[in-house]
Amino acid sequence: MAKVLSARTTTARLPLLPRPWTADDIPDLSGKTAVVTGANSGLGLRTAEALAAKGAQVIMACRNELKAATALESVAAAATGPKPEVLPLDLADLTSIRRAADHLDVRENAIDILVNNAGVMALPRNVRTAEGFDAQFGTNHLGHYALTGLLLPALLRAPAPRVVTVSSIAAWGGVINWPDPNWRVIYVRWLAYSQSKLANLLFTAELDRRAAGTTLTAVAAHPGLSATNLYDSGTEKGASARLAALQQQALVAMAQPDRMGALPQLYAATMPDLPGNAYLGPGLETFGYPRRTLRNPLAYSRTQARALWRLSEKLTGITYDWPA
Repeated sequence: MAKVLSARTTTARLPLLPRPWTADDIPDLSGKTAVVTGANSGLGLRTAEALAAKGAQVIMACRNELKAATALESVAAAATGPKPEVLPLDLADLTSIRRAADHLDVRENAIDILVNNAGVMALPRNVRTAEGFDAQFGTNHLGHYALTGLLLPALLRAPAPRVVTVSSIAAWGGVINWPDPNWRVIYVRWLAYSQSKLANLLFTAELDRRAAGTTLTAVAAHPGLSATNLYDSGTEKGASARLAALQQQALVAMAQPDRMGALPQLYAATMPDLPGNAYLGPGLETFGYPRRTLRNPLAYSRTQARALWRLSEKLTGITYDWPA
């Protein structure tokens, strides 16, 4: 006679899967200060809410002050510690970046967490920053390079500062256009976006290398395919606008919610003992719970990371003041 297994016996023989990491697993952040760029919507807003819910003082660095005012109410409702604040910041304008950094540093407080989250994607024409940089390279990389450098004194006042820079799965197709990084000759918007996201990874690697001897850790994360308003087709016209709208609808239909997309950067920002230059992403690359993930092989190049750092210094005029 065939042996009949009871439900208890069958269950006991099944392998146990680890419980997925969620925002509930973020440790207590009481007494810590976190700056989140682009916190007025999408991943930045969800990140700000989650950090505030764990007791952090959250500073929402946002370009659109009207949207930020609405987002502030949402973050304040989630907060269990100090009230969140809004800081005007336009990453496409070095003057705005300097003003925001001065405002934060003049208070002589420590910044424990900096989440370089804000960004633009696949802009429909060759839009320029205030200094004339390609808007995607200028905002996604150069703006965050400048902000991080100007906030370095405040970061180093914290006992264990963490800088998280948000990249993208688009970084897999990224190549730095060394002869023309600001795309003045030929502009291909998706290649320009991929370049900026590869730059995020190269920046993280070089920042973490240069931070050796300090307590600062630089890590990166990507959200997979998440439903946000990053892809803005509002400046398209005619048939291009209709095509862009269809692309946006298709992306949203395939995407995971922004709360899920924010988990890798939340893990990267808050979990202790994470090694420098770690890269977090969804478990299934485009969606899922966070895990360590792989990156474009070019992102491992120390030669390219150093070259990008030197280029960023030259273009922005900002050098990092490391302690002696």
